[in-house]
Amino acid sequence: MNFESFFSLTYGLYIVSSSNSNSKNGYIANTVFQVTAEPPQLGVSCSKNNLTTSLIAASGKFSVSVLKQQASAELIGLFGYKSGREADKFKSVQFETGKSGVPIVTQDSVAWFECEVSGQIDVGSHIIFIGKVLECEILDTETTPLTYTWYREVKKGLSPKNAPTYVDPAKVEHKPEVAKSTNGKRYQCLACNFIYDPALGDPDGGIPPGTNFEDIPDDWMCPVCGATKDMFEELV
Repeated sequence: MNFESFFSLTYGLYIVSSSNSNSKNGYIANTVFQVTAEPPQLGVSCSKNNLTTSLIAASGKFSVSVLKQQASAELIGLFGYKSGREADKFKSVQFETGKSGVPIVTQDSVAWFECEVSGQIDVGSHIIFIGKVLECEILDTETTPLTYTWYREVKKGLSPKNAPTYVDPAKVEHKPEVAKSTNGKRYQCLACNFIYDPALGDPDGGIPPGTNFEDIPDDWMCPVCGATKDMFEELV
């Protein structure tokens, strides 16, 4: 099989959140879809390993925040590559509490939905929750929503291993050619596998092409997941 075929399927990028009692959590999802119009219902595919999945199952409620194209690496890194069992993801982000009590991330979001679970399907590694939309709102009419294609091709981001769309990089047959700097020292993020190449730099992060990794300021962060510089290791 050519696993690159899966990259032709289109997705958005979202934050799915829920809460139960005094616990709340959320994670980056790219499998959110509308399943009915009357009543309006959304489907979300959640890994059984995610803390948020257990919160949705217990509370019967969840929210979906549609991320904007220029969503910060810090936000994506926090909700996409860190566990809610180890960190309070809502401590430093902008959010509001919905009518049902679930947290709704408003930071870097263009719209949100608040849903009540109306059904669920066990599909092995994941559970698909179907949720009736209780409330929804548009936050920004001028900004383009973030898509997985843009995230993958422009930001060079990959799906986390818990994502239903995760593809093992070893199974990809045609890896893109990446220009190398003179010394050829490239570094890979241990959190999201982003590769820093000196020839390309990180212009969006203020790092011009031709900058060696060793010369990057210590406070620089991974442009994909927000990991700190010390989370990179040299590619051999």
